[in-house]
Amino acid sequence: MMEVRLIQLTKRFGDVTAVDRVDLEVGHGEFVALLGPSGCGKTTTLLMIAGIYAPTGGEIRFDDRVVNRIPPKDRNIGMVFQSYALYPHMTVLENITFPMRLKKVPKEVMLKRAQEVADMMGIGHLMDRRPGQLSGGQQQRVALGRALAKEPDILLFDEPLSNLDARLRLSMRAEIKRLQIELGITSIYVTHDQVEAMTMADRIAVMREGKLQAYETPDDLYDRPKNLFIAGFIGNPPMNFLDVEVVHQGERYLARRPGLEVAVAPERAQKAAGRGTVILGIRPEDVTVGQGPIQGQVYVVEPLGRDDLLDIQVGDIRIHALADPARRYAMGDSVQLAIDPDAVQFFDPRTEQSLLWT
Repeated sequence: MMEVRLIQLTKRFGDVTAVDRVDLEVGHGEFVALLGPSGCGKTTTLLMIAGIYAPTGGEIRFDDRVVNRIPPKDRNIGMVFQSYALYPHMTVLENITFPMRLKKVPKEVMLKRAQEVADMMGIGHLMDRRPGQLSGGQQQRVALGRALAKEPDILLFDEPLSNLDARLRLSMRAEIKRLQIELGITSIYVTHDQVEAMTMADRIAVMREGKLQAYETPDDLYDRPKNLFIAGFIGNPPMNFLDVEVVHQGERYLARRPGLEVAVAPERAQKAAGRGTVILGIRPEDVTVGQGPIQGQVYVVEPLGRDDLLDIQVGDIRIHALADPARRYAMGDSVQLAIDPDAVQFFDPRTEQSLLWT
């Protein structure tokens, strides 16, 4: 197990800053996800950790050793790519043992370790096949087995499940997480899929335009988003955002906008009251359909299986809410809504920072 520390890590390509002074610490045996949209700098960060890109500024430390100038082959990392990067002319056995052959590992040790890893990955019976004879899931297992067989100190994943179908992604998520916990290898996992990050990672580093937005546990990112971007990016279906003004009326706090009035828990409302227009955020699962003071009309229904996602017109805005499919809501239905007063978030419209958690 190894600790990884990024200190003011920066990468520029000409006039473009791809990674901008990122500070990050990955603990021994921790599984960390780098999450963000395309172009946010997450893969560039991973490739600097791997040694494929040289940083423009800052430091990369493995434990107490600065590795900025150490070539990839001497960093003892295992890397799993989106494209699998298997050698098509080699068998599964030859692919798995290739990194060990480069290190001149004795043949008996190499074959024993390759078989152990292949059996652990459920591909021990495929050792004589070539990649072209394997399914996508089997090829991904070979790529992971090759990374594990060299007994790395750090495992790096670059969107490894993107090419798999939905069912296989689900099972491979579980496999990778189980292996990582059993082996205790420090792991850094790049993905744009927030479900992957939320289900697999101990902590998630959210990136946007090269900057680190937050570095928190999945629960903290979901329940206590520090800014508008995180609130909208984390969670599926995404959070609703409404421009409101929070006022104190008698013993109650209300979030108001034309055609809408929402009661808000005092401990949250007090941080947004008196600021003029603020942004209220509420997740679709925290909107109750079928009862409540808010009147709306169903604009469209999206069946999701376990739930229906309703797009509900309320005055001049639309609110997404989850509903029981058994209620059989249809386009044009009049509905009543209630918003959970203890689940609302508030954001400053100018800075986009949370008014609750900063």
